[in-house]
Amino acid sequence: MRKVKSILRHWLPLAVLVTVICGLVYVAVQQVLRQDANDPQIQMAEDAAAALSRGEPLASVLPAGQVDIARSLAPFMMVFDGDGKVLASSGLLHDQNPSLPQGVLGYTEQHGQDRITWQPEPGVRIATVVARLDGDQSGFVLVGRSLREVEVRESQAQTIAGIVWLVALASTLVTVAISELFLAGEWGRA
Repeated sequence: MRKVKSILRHWLPLAVLVTVICGLVYVAVQQVLRQDANDPQIQMAEDAAAALSRGEPLASVLPAGQVDIARSLAPFMMVFDGDGKVLASSGLLHDQNPSLPQGVLGYTEQHGQDRITWQPEPGVRIATVVARLDGDQSGFVLVGRSLREVEVRESQAQTIAGIVWLVALASTLVTVAISELFLAGEWGRA
């Protein structure tokens, strides 16, 4: 019984360390995946807002064709006037313009840009960037893209982190147990 207590006393700090390291690695990987999901939208929203602020027509910035945001991985764009009315949209949900959460345009008006995870309905999650127009005409450009594939990668990273965590816990426990038994001279009696 004393050997078990000794093994646990030496292993528990390692188990905590392994748990913290695996958790930190998973969180870092998950955050990188999620933040990288915004990159195309940032570029598209900023470029479209700049073009519209210069007075270019909506048709010159709006992607061609319609995107079913519940099914497609393609980016889509919505352009709003200063009052939040949709002027143009290449993204539809059930053949209608999806409703933006309250406060997003107000926040964007104050801060110039907003980056959110938008869930217009259960099962539809969108990495969204909203940029304010900075010209004579007030308004906003929203660019979004499905998070479906990013969430698959996040799930894979979680599974890998969990497997590594379990293997690391087991291997450190076995190593400590062998060390305790070997160092105590009980290797042959165990």
